[in-house]
Amino acid sequence: MQKIDKIVFGDNQFFGINHMSQEKAQQLTEKFHDINNIYKVYNLVYDNGIKAFFLNSNDRAIEICNHFKDNNKKFPDISFYVSIPYPYKYANMVAEKGIVSSMNDILFKNNTIGGAVGMIAKGSMSVISKDAIKLMQILIDLEMKMFSGLNVKVIFLQNIITDLILGYNIKEVFEEYYNYVKKKYNSIPGLITQNLPYTLNKMKEWGIKDMVICSSFNKIGYLMSPDINSYLDVIKSNNKNDYQLMAMSTLASGAIKPDEAYQFLENKNIQSIVFGASSKNHIEDTKQLIEKYI
Repeated sequence: MQKIDKIVFGDNQFFGINHMSQEKAQQLTEKFHDINNIYKVYNLVYDNGIKAFFLNSNDRAIEICNHFKDNNKKFPDISFYVSIPYPYKYANMVAEKGIVSSMNDILFKNNTIGGAVGMIAKGSMSVISKDAIKLMQILIDLEMKMFSGLNVKVIFLQNIITDLILGYNIKEVFEEYYNYVKKKYNSIPGLITQNLPYTLNKMKEWGIKDMVICSSFNKIGYLMSPDINSYLDVIKSNNKNDYQLMAMSTLASGAIKPDEAYQFLENKNIQSIVFGASSKNHIEDTKQLIEKYI
């Protein structure tokens, strides 16, 4: 399996996401309302030698993807870690426009007639055969359109979807997701989850290997289910040749000091860290700490 990057730069800060402070979230929203401020941060990150970017498939990601496509000579060696789908995008669309108008936008906006017809045909087969797998493939293709032309190393399934399907114990969806991502997009399949022990053990049970699994991992158990000890046990026993592990929420949205947070991750059999930052000093300091301890 292709090795993932040790340091991956995340995007939550660009979209006003802070789980611990609504005030900080609002400040981020205002700061990055101008998309050029986002591009300035990416320049700082790249100049610091970080060449792996984590990007959720929300509406603003389209502009970001187009920016990197237009400036591919400036960023010739970056990799993207893509997270799909972005469920809030669809929820907001339906709330604003209704189901029919939303479906029109999803199928026809920025799509060729041939592409739309192909999706409709696949969707019709899905309804007739009650084949949820084909519906999943349609969703993947729709979400991945914006990333066409970029070097996508990993395609993650969002934790809301991962954990929901795991709750129903549906092995076939994960198998088909894995096969589709590998075959059509030549990327490493990935899962984001808020229950790493259960997810990892189910993938082992089902024999679905060569995946990247991303989950919150920090010393206070923030967004970690069921508990820290379960995480420590399953991570310690993991074979990184079968499953590469990526840690997110390592600072617990600012509740843990950076040096303390990354020292906790030392020798924990973690292959990658995803972090978000918005200032030059924060980017530089975080990179140094991760390289020191991981």
